[in-house]
Amino acid sequence: MKAREANLLKFLEGTKQFQVPIFQRRYSWKKEDCEKLWNDVLSAGQNEDIPSYFLGSIVSMQHGIDHISGVTRLVLIDGQQRLTTLSLLLSALGRAIEAENVDICVDRRRLERDYLFNDREEGELRYKQLLTKHDKETLIQLLEEGRASDNTSLLVTNYRFFANQLKHADLQAVYKGIQKLEIVDIALKRNYDDPQLIFESLNFKGVKLSPADLIRNHVLMKQELDFQNRLYETYWYPMEQRFGKEYTKRFHHFIRDYLTLKLIGLDTFSQWVLVNRLFTEPIYESFKEYVNNKKHPEVLEETIAEIDHYSEHYVRIVLLKEEDSDIQTCFEAIQVLGDSPGLNIEFVCPFLLAVYEDYMQKKIEKAEMIEVIRLIESYIFRRVICGVTPRYLNRLFAVLMAYVDKSNYLQSLKAAFSRVNDSARFPSDREFKQGFLTKDIYKPETPNYLCNYLLRKLENYESKEPVRVEDYTIEHVMPQKLSKKWEEDLGDNHEEVHTKYLHTIGNLTLTKDNSKLSNRPFKEKRDIPGGFRDTPLCLNQSLAQAERWDETAIEKRAEELFQTALKIWIDTGVPDTSSV
Repeated sequence: MKAREANLLKFLEGTKQFQVPIFQRRYSWKKEDCEKLWNDVLSAGQNEDIPSYFLGSIVSMQHGIDHISGVTRLVLIDGQQRLTTLSLLLSALGRAIEAENVDICVDRRRLERDYLFNDREEGELRYKQLLTKHDKETLIQLLEEGRASDNTSLLVTNYRFFANQLKHADLQAVYKGIQKLEIVDIALKRNYDDPQLIFESLNFKGVKLSPADLIRNHVLMKQELDFQNRLYETYWYPMEQRFGKEYTKRFHHFIRDYLTLKLIGLDTFSQWVLVNRLFTEPIYESFKEYVNNKKHPEVLEETIAEIDHYSEHYVRIVLLKEEDSDIQTCFEAIQVLGDSPGLNIEFVCPFLLAVYEDYMQKKIEKAEMIEVIRLIESYIFRRVICGVTPRYLNRLFAVLMAYVDKSNYLQSLKAAFSRVNDSARFPSDREFKQGFLTKDIYKPETPNYLCNYLLRKLENYESKEPVRVEDYTIEHVMPQKLSKKWEEDLGDNHEEVHTKYLHTIGNLTLTKDNSKLSNRPFKEKRDIPGGFRDTPLCLNQSLAQAERWDETAIEKRAEELFQTALKIWIDTGVPDTSSV
């Protein structure tokens, strides 16, 4: 590695081309980034006491020389954002000088010849910088014509920003400021320097790379260009497209789940140790350690192909892109549970990835897979209702598949759950009932994801025309604020009854007329238009028949709803034995 201070404009001179690797992220500087650069350039140009302005580092590695043209080709490891933005500014400055016909010792022709184009070349060799496939044509159009067809591109937005600023600026001061820009030119030796290691260790200016970017770069940056292109075009780019806008946010979570999945088959102690690392340490570090053992190109390609394969499963499960509506409904239920505050169910994903792979390999039929997912949903929900801590569940689900008999999938999974004890236990029907009847399901002044989920599942059980719960609001039959009439109807212990049962399932239902029902007496709520007798909801059938609403009625309704709950959130059906 050679590092030296360099003037930016001198650095750009000569017949050369900086190629941004195809896997690099798109141009991402926003207006505020350009405003800061503009202000710094203008300040340096207007102040004679400022001899130079440090822009940052440019890291490149020579890829080769075009033997026909003599153009030196350099892979741009880091500095894409700054170099591209300076190209936009130089191009806009050249056009501003030409439009105003001012003499500042430089003209458009010279700016383009020395810093933007390889003047004697044609085709792609003409340009000193080539961006990735997403941005390449847009930058070329801007440099050649000052406009581009993709008006949504940040390249276009930032070019227009500079063009507008230049209309009101001292062009000579701008050019002086650009002349003062200094960089550190870091040239790497191919097959000698580790570009990824250097890339990670430098304190770069600009937008911080996401874990997803780091993971991708670590895989592709060290590879020969042709192999790098094949890996990206065949596997990585399709994954980016598959994840869409969720790529930056979700991809590293998928990698963690994939690595967890790969631990299945190790001895139990090793699984627990490694899974703990995956859920407590940065996933990028774990991924590096894993993939560094796959150095042979064929082995690496097989690994990336497998990651690509499992990413299809992940987006169907987590991003809800499953085409089968029955399976999609199961995944949606798991997701809704995950929306509840304080309930992180990401630990389930590695297990679901394994189940889905078995389904795709026809080791398990659709009906059985749906029952497996229902069992997982029941396990999660029962534990929430019973107030069981989720501690160590990431480890449980990492090792759970090792206890599944592929020839007897569902029953072996139930048996495995029945042997888990303590904080990882599968709550029995007795424990589930206690929590179901007494837990405060509704939380005032917070999003009630869990309550909506529970009421939706109860209302739509075995329904051929499911109700859209989103069209309804949660209603407290016994209201949150008691009137004198309600106190009389509830009896002398009305305060105790109100405190004990207000937010429990026996006192909760759905309505489209929450404000109309308000804290009216029970019989009015039951009989008025839009009341409990005037709705098609199954949840309100017992309310429509009740003559009074008190402690006895609430407990009776809760017991009735629990009988339905037992059919929705199933038990293992296997007697408890020793722990796993």
